[in-house]
Amino acid sequence: MNPARQKSLADALRKLHHGPNILVLANCWDVASARVLEAEGVPAIATSSAGVAFSLGYPDGQRISRDEMLTVVARVAKAVQVPVTADVESGYGARPEDAARTAAAVIAAGAVGMNLEDSTEASDTALMDVALAVEKIRAVREAGSNAGVPLVINARTDVYLNQVGAPESRYDHALRRAVAFRDAGADCIFLPGVKEPELISRFVRDVKFPINILAGPGFPAIAELQRLGVARVSLGSKPMLAGLGVLRRLAQELRQRGTYTSLEGVVTYAEMQKLLE
Repeated sequence: MNPARQKSLADALRKLHHGPNILVLANCWDVASARVLEAEGVPAIATSSAGVAFSLGYPDGQRISRDEMLTVVARVAKAVQVPVTADVESGYGARPEDAARTAAAVIAAGAVGMNLEDSTEASDTALMDVALAVEKIRAVREAGSNAGVPLVINARTDVYLNQVGAPESRYDHALRRAVAFRDAGADCIFLPGVKEPELISRFVRDVKFPINILAGPGFPAIAELQRLGVARVSLGSKPMLAGLGVLRRLAQELRQRGTYTSLEGVVTYAEMQKLLE
């Protein structure tokens, strides 16, 4: 994929964050899942870092290497025609230079966007210093500029996901990070763990910038998220885990009843053969 083509895809992905409709991303974890999603008419493909890691035998949380993660991203980007955005956790390294190297690798893989989070490998609750997170975003933006591909940066803060600090302090903490990431050059602010409609609406109003919500059962429906002003909704590893749920139900059915109803409604062999030709 050449830089001119990637620049066009990046511009298209960026525009999808500004309406008129909310950008809905049911994340993939391999080529087969990406092709199924593309065949359903999605405007863009997002990889799930946890989904990719699980599929290759790793737990989530940057246990997988940059090279292994981006090998999958490259295979996905080669297999689809729509823009691809890659979840690359916190950039695979503690320094801004590491994030820049990862951004260059994302572009080399053929993707045009990336998630960049502020969690650290050291703790399930601690976040990296906001100044370091800002420098990583700036380094990614510069790497994209140097390559001639304006990466779409989805800057993620895990204040709510990791339940950092006292509950009453979380909004102000997350808002400070969101504004800092916005001003550092991000294209969208990702707020996993934010669920309540009133809280979502408050972030949309105060950040005044595209917001990404990680959704699932118990969250507002897509139409409600759009009404609240959300620009992007994603499902993370849930689609991949849903597939594993089908496999577990099938194993239980086979063992307990010896029947096959769990296989009803699945993508057929012939369909996958055609999608992957």
